[in-house]
Amino acid sequence: MTRRVPASLSVRNVDPFDPELKRLLDASSTLMLSLYPDDSNRLDGPEELARSQACLLGAYCEGQGLIACGAVKVLDDDGRYGEVKRVFVRPEARGMGAAKAIMAALEQHLLHKGITLLRLETGIFQQEAIGLYRALGYRQRGPFGQYQADPLSVFMEKRLD
Repeated sequence: MTRRVPASLSVRNVDPFDPELKRLLDASSTLMLSLYPDDSNRLDGPEELARSQACLLGAYCEGQGLIACGAVKVLDDDGRYGEVKRVFVRPEARGMGAAKAIMAALEQHLLHKGITLLRLETGIFQQEAIGLYRALGYRQRGPFGQYQADPLSVFMEKRLD
């Protein structure tokens, strides 16, 4: 069941060391570690997001605070592209359009930087995420950059207009 996007939903930059973000990233990490073995998890923490100068965004809903996050890092290890990292929505806030809003903002950020290719890696047990990415125009591909083939991973990319 899809809920309506609340008018009070806003997407803005978030500090990698914000305590509210830390709670969200911890919840995301707990979920990922419950689904996949350690060697299949590639979870950038606040330090890596800050060091890589990632664009880190949060979706905020009035009365609920930070309900979702997502980041993009610009990489040059396999051509120039942006890699989506740490997209996560609090379970009770799913269906409100926060992930779509974050993805749209991340794509706009890359376009503003002149980057027209966006890639991501997600897990095979995250069918809702895979469905979202497909609906947003992402297509499956093989490993990219520093990634190796992993039967628990799904690699996707999208050319931005």
